Order: sequence, then C-alpha cells, then structure tokens
Amino acid sequence: MANAADTANTTYYDHGTATERWERAQQFFDAKDYAGAARVLAALVEEVPEQTGPRLLLARAYYHSAQLRRAEAELRTIVERDPVEHYARLMLGRTLERQARHEEAESHLRIASALAGSFEDI
Repeated sequence: MANAADTANTTYYDHGTATERWERAQQFFDAKDYAGAARVLAALVEEVPEQTGPRLLLARAYYHSAQLRRAEAELRTIVERDPVEHYARLMLGRTLERQARHEEAESHLRIASALAGSFEDI
C-alpha cells in the first residue's frame, strides 16, 4: 500500500491533461531535472505511443540522466517507425558511443549525417 507522500508525488507527476503534462515535462527538462522529466514523459509516452515528440524528449531525458539502455530503447522505437528521423539517429549513435559501442554507433551517425545533408563526414 502506497503512503501519502508517494501518492502525492505520483499525483503531481501524472496530474493534468496530456498537454499540461507535456509542458510540465519540458519545464523539468529545461531545468535540467532529467529524472523528473522522464517520470512525466514515461507515462505520457504510454498514453500516446504514436507521437514522436514525447518519446524523443523521453530518450533525451534518459540520455542526460545516464539511463543509456532506456534511451537506446526509445530511440530504436523511433527509428523503427521513422527510419529518416535524423535527430533520433544522431541521438542513437551518441547513446551507443557512450556505451562504448563505437562500431554500432558509426552506422547510425553516418545515416544521421546523410539525412541532415552533412555529406562531408561520410
């Protein structure tokens, strides 16, 4: 059974419409409270899984809070749905680099560079 503090905390993060929670998550992110942003965004992504914006911001929040496996999972979902989403490709490459998976990262970084029109790095 959850105590009153846990219930109040959950209510704060989950309270409001999807738009209000999206705005709250952006405020947390902008304040560099990446764990707080992720907490709001995880529930929002479950509610609207087809939307790229919340999932991408969730991946960024995970990345900045060093939850790299979670960031990777969200980014792979985006790239599977939209293979030409260049920022997700770039983030996936950077996430893999931070996990010392440089060879795997290279292909995503090359694709991101090509999609962004930066052909000099290819």
